[in-house]
Amino acid sequence: MAPADTPLAGKQRIMDVAAGLFIERGVDGASLRQIADLVGMKAGSLYYHFGSKNELLSAVFERGIEVMMTAFSEANAASSTLPGRDRVAAHVRAHLAALFENGPYTAAHVTAFRTAPAEVRHTIVPVRDGYEAMWADLLRELSHSGAIAESTPLGLHRLLLFGSMNASVEWFDPGRGNLDDLAIAITNQFWDGLAQEAPA
Repeated sequence: MAPADTPLAGKQRIMDVAAGLFIERGVDGASLRQIADLVGMKAGSLYYHFGSKNELLSAVFERGIEVMMTAFSEANAASSTLPGRDRVAAHVRAHLAALFENGPYTAAHVTAFRTAPAEVRHTIVPVRDGYEAMWADLLRELSHSGAIAESTPLGLHRLLLFGSMNASVEWFDPGRGNLDDLAIAITNQFWDGLAQEAPA
């Protein structure tokens, strides 16, 4: 971690505050002046690190996707030899951890992306596609192994799964609920609709 008085630490602090404010107030409701006030610097000083609000927003979104990709890779390494259902459960839990346990970046990305300026969305979409491709590869692998029926429209069900996981940001309170239980519930809902019927 960078020392507190270095430019890198200042940039990190700006991003931390901005991500939280984008969640709380939305893209339009969070201004650079508000972010600067919360960081404890003059608004003009932000431009030393970020040329514009859109640049800062893009950096927050990119960090959120990096967190998700890292979580996915770690879950993949830990669950690659497990049965299909357990592999999906591991990845669902990792995605939820990225949303709730690894800072505000992923949650900011999930909640604020659709209201971001077109310029920002255009920049971030290829990065988002990279994360979605990781899930697509996982589901294809499970389909080829016979764990998921080959006739299943994997793209549709992947989007349904993402919707279920990401929507939890709006209503789930990790201070009152158990994230492991949420991961199991989402996995069961997803998997029981996809698994092959047991042979008679």
